[in-house]
Amino acid sequence: MWSLENLPPRMAATRKAVARFEAESGIGVELVGVAEDQLPQLVMSAAAAGGLPDVIGAVPLGQVWQMHANDLLDTAAAGDVVRALDEDTFGAGALRLTADGGRRLAVPSDAWLHLLLYRKDRLAQKGLPVPDTYRDLLRAAEELDTGERAGISLATDPGDAATQQSFEGLALANGCELVRADGEVVLDSPPCRRAFAAYGTLAREYGAPGAQTVDSTRATYFSGSSSLLLWSSFVLDELAGLREDALPGCPECGEDRRFLAENSGIVTALEGPDGAGPARFGEITSWAVTRSAETEASRAFIEYMMGDGYRDWFGMAPEGKIPVRTGTPGDPDAFLRAWRSSDLGVDERVPMDRVYPPELLDRLVDGVGGMRRWGIGRGQGVLVGAMGGELPVPRAVSAMAGGGLAPEEAARAADEEVTALRESLE
Repeated sequence: MWSLENLPPRMAATRKAVARFEAESGIGVELVGVAEDQLPQLVMSAAAAGGLPDVIGAVPLGQVWQMHANDLLDTAAAGDVVRALDEDTFGAGALRLTADGGRRLAVPSDAWLHLLLYRKDRLAQKGLPVPDTYRDLLRAAEELDTGERAGISLATDPGDAATQQSFEGLALANGCELVRADGEVVLDSPPCRRAFAAYGTLAREYGAPGAQTVDSTRATYFSGSSSLLLWSSFVLDELAGLREDALPGCPECGEDRRFLAENSGIVTALEGPDGAGPARFGEITSWAVTRSAETEASRAFIEYMMGDGYRDWFGMAPEGKIPVRTGTPGDPDAFLRAWRSSDLGVDERVPMDRVYPPELLDRLVDGVGGMRRWGIGRGQGVLVGAMGGELPVPRAVSAMAGGGLAPEEAARAADEEVTALRESLE
């Protein structure tokens, strides 16, 4: 088994679940941690050498579709697992995003949701509303941008997947789609041009200077040097001061580690002027069975990790591993109840429902159920997978944020690059 949950605490949690499976089943499991950005190259090298693993855990959607395009998945085995566990115990959205028509590509496991964090105390001082629309987000970023701090932290690095994620979430909020129903790329459409314009304004006028990465954006918000932050739900344990290597460092945080968590509002759905309603963006991660797997052993292992071992799997980082299997046929909400009370944090562990209110946890679950993604629902999952390696949209966003391209030029450049990439895949 390769696992993309390769951080030491998560590997340790996985080993415990694996050891119980080995003891109960008599099947040996070799666990190998793999970095997500190295997976495409490692998979292709292993396939060429005849050394693919049997199972890969925590595979994001784009990479599931890339493996499918290269005929590296045992889709029949994945379908058998979902049927054995009962399809009705899975969220319909997760099943849809991990299927190619009637073919099950992988076994959806858990998800993270993209969030907009904002300083409630600072918005209240200015009398500003919750920034859950383009208009209110741009207004908040402008009015909270001062000489001493930026209005917002958002990714602009051309080589960082966080730039793609942040922009896609903002774009979907405005009804900007990657492709039309017929597969034609439409990033140069009016809704997309307005999305590029909004992102460019936030980054250039109200964001921190220079190329911003997933780490620098978090650091800026945590230090109090910005008032808004676009990040994944994985930020929630660090926000609460439960991870020593990423503690909030705002002036008020020295005496109260929970200050930032208590004074941050969280938006889970954003709406733009061209959008049909609030949109939610995030990532589904899955268990993938490879084409050369020991089928029966692999099926038994994944069924265990989605059953008796599931609490351990999502419990290692519940803030970013929201279950997409809600329970069992006999207890349909069992896993969601367990998730709510899972321990949050790394160096300090506290039940999640003691740190965050039930209303937020409800919105996270609802957000995962209603999340949208570019292209996959329109038959372009292979293109989405390829974009994860090439990153054409982050390059356009970065050039725009640095002043090298106007928003309409960035939209056109992204459209042309993605169109060329799509044609190369045909």
